[in-house]
Amino acid sequence: GIRDTSVTGVQTCALPISGDHADSMIIAAIDDARQQILVQAYSLTHRRIAEALIRARRRGVDVAVLADAEQARGEPGVLLDLVRGKVLLRYDHHHAAAHNKTMVIDPGLAQCAVVTGSYNFTTAAQQRNAENALVLRANTPLCDAYAGNWQRHYNHSTARR
Repeated sequence: GIRDTSVTGVQTCALPISGDHADSMIIAAIDDARQQILVQAYSLTHRRIAEALIRARRRGVDVAVLADAEQARGEPGVLLDLVRGKVLLRYDHHHAAAHNKTMVIDPGLAQCAVVTGSYNFTTAAQQRNAENALVLRANTPLCDAYAGNWQRHYNHSTARR
């Protein structure tokens, strides 16, 4: 299952190891957010992760998603759900592939977290792929670095059409 090394503030998950649920680990991190969630997603089609982001927005958390430009072609239903849920959505056309799979949760706060790894925020990543995911907690320099990277990509991303 998920390895929680809370002494060091790190949770790890590797798929398809029996019993690992990266999606549940990521959703729990989203549910802990208090102020802000900054997402970079090569692909985001996992309905439960999208629903967690919308729930966070409804409870007053600032939620913003940067998606790979290919996602703009025929926008998957979950992305439209995010927009309907008042989540900011922009597309990164600046790269051949905006291949990041990260979330920065509550940057600037002591309890911040970074979600990263090979895990796309998709059902296929959870059910069919060999993947890894990490939640790194309470490391403000790391959170700040990831938030700065998110901001640089935001600056050259475009609003949905």
